[in-house]
Amino acid sequence: MNPDKKIIINGLLDRVNASPYLIVIDYTGLTVKQFTELRNRLDAGGARCTVAKNSYMRKVLTEAGLPDISEGLVGQTAFVMGESEVFAAAKVIKNFEKEFKKPEMKIGILGNAVLDSDKLRAIADIPSREAVLSQLLGTILEPASRIARVIKNKFNPDDDSAPSEESAPAEEAPAAAAE
Repeated sequence: MNPDKKIIINGLLDRVNASPYLIVIDYTGLTVKQFTELRNRLDAGGARCTVAKNSYMRKVLTEAGLPDISEGLVGQTAFVMGESEVFAAAKVIKNFEKEFKKPEMKIGILGNAVLDSDKLRAIADIPSREAVLSQLLGTILEPASRIARVIKNKFNPDDDSAPSEESAPAEEAPAAAAE
């Protein structure tokens, strides 16, 4: 094998082994400006978009012991990998596709599972870990927040939503006079 090809394949192998996922996209029709914008958005989310020959990627996937996704390695393909969550990368690609009608998610690998384009889109709809933790925290803190609001309303006479002290004795006065 040509030493230059071996260097490229080893670089790709290092990236694939360091990433928990791989998303294959078809970037046909993207302008250089759009492709650069996609790369920048992916970069911000902790992912990298790499263009490589499909034959090199087939060899890399075989060497890495990952599933065969040869059916998705056809045409102008780019490979998205990252060290962070797959949700962020899939969401960036999906949103970019909505905005520019390109690129198209073809196939992916998460762990050792092969994901088709529908599953990749479904993953893009899942909120990030931080969002889920934030929602969980909000749910846990809701009862305490309600109690705090009730206590504040009960003991804060300056608040308009709290019952006024003037209206309470006026209601009790006729009852006391009747006795």
